[in-house]
Amino acid sequence: MQRILAGRARTAEGWQSDVAVTVEKGRISAVESGQMPRPGDIRVDVLLPALGNLHSHTFQRAMAGMTEHRAAGQDSFWTWRSLMYRFVDQLTPEDYQAIAALTFMEMMEAGYAAVGEFHYVHHAPGGAPYARLTELGDRVFAAAAETGIGLTHLPVLYSCGGAGEQPLAGGQQRFGNDIERFAQLVTQARAHAARTLPADTRVGVAPHSLRAIRPGDLAEAVALADDNPIHIHIAEQPREVEEIGAWLGARPVEWLLAHTQLDAQWCLIHATHMTEPETVAMARSGAVAGLCPITEANLGDGPFNGPLYLQHGGAFGIGSDSNVRIALGEELRMLEYSQRLRHLQRNVMVAGQGSVGAALYLGAAAGGARALGRDAGRIAPGTLADLVAINTGGSVLCALDGDQLLDGLCFAAPDRVVTDLWSAGRHMVRNGRHVNHDSVTQTYKTRLKALVARL
Repeated sequence: MQRILAGRARTAEGWQSDVAVTVEKGRISAVESGQMPRPGDIRVDVLLPALGNLHSHTFQRAMAGMTEHRAAGQDSFWTWRSLMYRFVDQLTPEDYQAIAALTFMEMMEAGYAAVGEFHYVHHAPGGAPYARLTELGDRVFAAAAETGIGLTHLPVLYSCGGAGEQPLAGGQQRFGNDIERFAQLVTQARAHAARTLPADTRVGVAPHSLRAIRPGDLAEAVALADDNPIHIHIAEQPREVEEIGAWLGARPVEWLLAHTQLDAQWCLIHATHMTEPETVAMARSGAVAGLCPITEANLGDGPFNGPLYLQHGGAFGIGSDSNVRIALGEELRMLEYSQRLRHLQRNVMVAGQGSVGAALYLGAAAGGARALGRDAGRIAPGTLADLVAINTGGSVLCALDGDQLLDGLCFAAPDRVVTDLWSAGRHMVRNGRHVNHDSVTQTYKTRLKALVARL
């Protein structure tokens, strides 16, 4: 049992002072305000529900800084993707584990308690399966065990090289499975997770995108989810929208709405290029919009249509996607600023009146928890103890109180204000550093130097 005593906390009932949060077996068993210190308390300044990072490709963290050189012609998502394919061909299982551990550790130090790992690198270079089909997924599991992050693992079905069921080519060979082998992979991943990871772990499914699957396989892939999350890339790029429309006779979101039962089990990643009717229908479906503002800006994807989506009750969460930069506050800030630039307004991502920081932070906490299948996103008895503590003693936050603290956290605070973080009660960040920071970082540096030498 742990008892966390916070000077202030944003509980499910609102802001409270001198709050004691009792954690037992990974869950919050009591939330009590007006409490006095007791021996053994873990004392923190401000306690918040920790966010889940709903979309990550951990291996791409090692590419950060390597793709920002403009080549001849016009750079785009598609030119970046070709560079990524060349990079992925050099990754070994040992590299994969080291990169995933470093990425998960950085997420936790930034304030994320959980992650949705959209895992599509399955095989050896050239596409031959490893002796153990889930070899690289197992490496993700080992990284999650080492760091203590809450993991929603999302094995990806990737069968085609492009719209129209084009054959896999080049770096895509490492991603490929038909639906039968994908079903084996999901079954084996769930069995391995049950043996090696905590009970809050989930294993869902992720049809990569309409361009990378056979549409006839989608229903079978969705059935494999059981009651676990279903994630899919959708409508990220105008070219993708055009190609799907030409092939399937409908835009990607339009086609998905017509051929699946979208509900709260689904997370639609990016959903950037939607018509107004698509935006409204998606919002009303209960599916979560998985927004990755830093990556979407880095890749030139374009901004989501936030105001219309919120107007119709849409749920959203945030992810770090390519992990070019892992900064929770900056993701939320970029989300709001992209809307200001799109709509030429201020204070956009809030329905009605009120604190934009609170709407961003608490909205992403609730939507991220839904997308990851975690009973989290709020501080209330019975929920998973996904908690983050921040220090407000610095010059930026010291004069702020209540929801203004969340405004300051989203729009003005430096990156590293996190002092402590718990994932399902696992107290993995203390005094601003992950408990395994040094060993994880050293292993990563060693592996990265060897990897770069092979490029």
